[in-house]
Amino acid sequence: MFDLKGRVALVTGGNGGIGLGFARGLAKAGAAVMIAGRNAEKNAAAVAELKALGAIAASAQMDVTDEASIRETVATTADRFGRLDILVNNAGTNIRRRPEEYRMEDWHTVLATNLTSGMIAAQAAYPWLKKHGVGRVINNGSMLSIFGLPFHAAYGASKGGVVQMTKSLAVAWAPDGITVNVILPGWIDTDLTKKARQDMATLNEDVLRRTPSKRWGDPKDFEGVAAFLASDSAAFITGVAIPVDGGFSVHG
Repeated sequence: MFDLKGRVALVTGGNGGIGLGFARGLAKAGAAVMIAGRNAEKNAAAVAELKALGAIAASAQMDVTDEASIRETVATTADRFGRLDILVNNAGTNIRRRPEEYRMEDWHTVLATNLTSGMIAAQAAYPWLKKHGVGRVINNGSMLSIFGLPFHAAYGASKGGVVQMTKSLAVAWAPDGITVNVILPGWIDTDLTKKARQDMATLNEDVLRRTPSKRWGDPKDFEGVAAFLASDSAAFITGVAIPVDGGFSVHG
């Protein structure tokens, strides 16, 4: 039901964490995958992992704060594989400070990385996504588009913007056969959240207490949802925000 053979995916920030989880899910379903990220070594390691699964994979160095770099990477992907069917806007960052302490340069960095880059990539990919009428955009949001935390004003604003951008793109592009959906990860065990646990002493205990599944999420938890949303089985699902959080967002 989730067969992606013959389809091509570009995953930004796909060389680790949740992004690599997305990439693995797409690769296991048969898609060829382009990994885009700044770190060439991590890109190469991710490609090697996907190839070990039997997938067709390649990588490109990309700076998500540079519009030209994003557009070039989209073009490179389409040229390399002859098509582009699936765009996963996953690249992201966070700079934790209280709102009154935020420097505007940090604010702009977070929004450029998490929100603006996704819009640029979607614009660049649009002609390719439209070409075969089976285009898929999967955006990586956050449950902090629902909640607020004192050290995450920029991050929360960027991810709230991702959700609203997703809805607008979904409505605009549905007639072209393109679906656009957003994943809202909960507390996932990644390099970013390891730093958060260092900054917030009680975070681990707080997360486990609030999460019905009684564990942190794992990047592997995103493999299935990526394959599903990219597949023909999800052709009538668009503009939706899907929490992947072990029940955190529904547990009072």
